[in-house]
Amino acid sequence: MKTLKSMRLHIGIFGKTNVGKSSLLNKITDQDVSIVSDIEGTTTDVVEKTMELLPIGPVNFLDTAGINDKSTLASERIKKTMKIINRTDVGVIVCDYNGIDDYETDLINKFNELDIPYIIIVNKTDIQGINDTALNHIRKYTENILITSTKTDSEIVFKFKELLLKILPDDYINTPKIVGDLIKEKSVVIMVIPIDKEAPKGRIILPQVQTLRDLLDSNCLTLVVKDTELEQALNSLKEPPALVVTDSQAFKKVSEIVPQNVPLTSFSILFARLKGDLNAFIQGAKAIENLQDGDKVLILESCTHHAIDDDIGRVKIPNLLRKKTGKNLVIENFSGHDFPDISGYKLIIHCGACMTNKKEVLSRILLANRAGIPISNYGIVISYCLGILDRAVQIY
Repeated sequence: MKTLKSMRLHIGIFGKTNVGKSSLLNKITDQDVSIVSDIEGTTTDVVEKTMELLPIGPVNFLDTAGINDKSTLASERIKKTMKIINRTDVGVIVCDYNGIDDYETDLINKFNELDIPYIIIVNKTDIQGINDTALNHIRKYTENILITSTKTDSEIVFKFKELLLKILPDDYINTPKIVGDLIKEKSVVIMVIPIDKEAPKGRIILPQVQTLRDLLDSNCLTLVVKDTELEQALNSLKEPPALVVTDSQAFKKVSEIVPQNVPLTSFSILFARLKGDLNAFIQGAKAIENLQDGDKVLILESCTHHAIDDDIGRVKIPNLLRKKTGKNLVIENFSGHDFPDISGYKLIIHCGACMTNKKEVLSRILLANRAGIPISNYGIVISYCLGILDRAVQIY
């Protein structure tokens, strides 16, 4: 019944200790989400809160530890705070009447580097007003400023929403389609969903659910079949479907069944476009041709799960890469939100990212590009290794 975290706007709240970050979050949510105290460093870890923030919609607040926290284990907490920036769609910097200094400007530089819109909230004006010099210093960086007090300003939530609406990313306001923009309304689409070891009992996996919902919202006629029934499904139609979308693991079999004049792609490639940069992933896959014996390849997964005998990230893709290249590659896996040390890798392969937001994937692409390391994703790599990448991306 709830919007998934990966589909929510992630709002990161940053600032020094004891400037009122947690008080702000509690005020916005109208709940005691974070502990509030006059003691510095009360928030010791990232606190997450999902809610419907009308009229903006589903959001996920990330209340971080103070970036100048000097308490025990402070360095580890600050590391976690800085990593949260990679998951942040919109940044909120909270300061008090003293204004900003190097702590906040370091954050601003990081936001600008990752193209993250942000606002600055000057809190605690019930104690003391901010002077013109401090305010003008903030204005050198942004005009999106809210001067307020979480204790006395009765309209703080309204003012916060108003300012937030000014800086929201376009792709959040105009929510991108997963597949509905690639085909005409009322089109017939076949979704091919193999039921294998990775299919959860009694359910289908998240990207398939989201794609189906997107097709329904786009008023398309959707036929959902297993790969073993695909040929029968095609023969039952009076006209060829407008599109066939398959699970990447059945790509080879499905591509042999679906006529060449029928567009074909995969769920993972749909999500490469939705959550990442499709062109960057396509270019990244071409680096497979340059891999040599002993080269290291990193496979990134957004979520952790128990690996099965023929796990896609730990078994199937490594086998495809070794078969395609004929090289003795060193393939390593990493799961979770943290981004590991990528130095020394010759290629990074990202999962479909159904469990994380677009900003985190784009941040990872940016970090890979800066390090000069090609990056691609599951569906793109699989179709490249099978020799059907051109067909799989033709519809885009």
